[in-house]
Amino acid sequence: MVLVDQWCVRNGKVRTEADTDTVDRYLIALADGMGGHNSGEVASSDVLHNLQFFFSDMPLGLDISEFNETIYEWLSSINNIIESKGVCDDRYTRMGTTLVVFAYYGREFYWMNCGDSRIYRFHEGRLIQLSTDHSLNTLVGDTEHSNVITNCIGGGCKHSFIDIVQCSADVLSGDSFLLCSDGLTDMLSEAQIAELISAGKSADELCEEAERAGGFDNVSAVIVTIK
Repeated sequence: MVLVDQWCVRNGKVRTEADTDTVDRYLIALADGMGGHNSGEVASSDVLHNLQFFFSDMPLGLDISEFNETIYEWLSSINNIIESKGVCDDRYTRMGTTLVVFAYYGREFYWMNCGDSRIYRFHEGRLIQLSTDHSLNTLVGDTEHSNVITNCIGGGCKHSFIDIVQCSADVLSGDSFLLCSDGLTDMLSEAQIAELISAGKSADELCEEAERAGGFDNVSAVIVTIK
């Protein structure tokens, strides 16, 4: 099985492949620095780099329960790092970020989410949101409180949590997975996104379409296609 992924990286774009028959782990992650807080771009960069090294050093052989426990240990650690940076330097006070992840580890697939960045599965022409937004909108059931999130990494959040779902049964040849920030979904409907993916558009082209629709926020996207 091969993962083919396309993503935008700080105003750039990358395309690569990974063969899961020859690697024991593979990580794709997207972090969206919180716009209303100081130095969100620093928080997102710190979280992604820290997770990259942590994930590469995780021992093999962890079962699902141990995997979850290990990720929560990382979450506690990175929260402390982000908060400590704010204590030491006023420029970073209350900075924070969301995080959404698609991961391959020990021949199993997982997705993870903290905040309101999303992961979708594109299956047989349908776009299905897998993650649940950790937002005030979700709690109250309306769209009055757009962009108010209730969970994140850093940002003064005292009880951060992360949804972790083992999703191997849903990873099928021909499917795609979309990881994106709210800058994409605020501008494009799920029907529009599904149409674009059906037409073979890249993550970069999805971001461009959101910008053309009047994008007022950072737009980040990753498309992972399963061969």
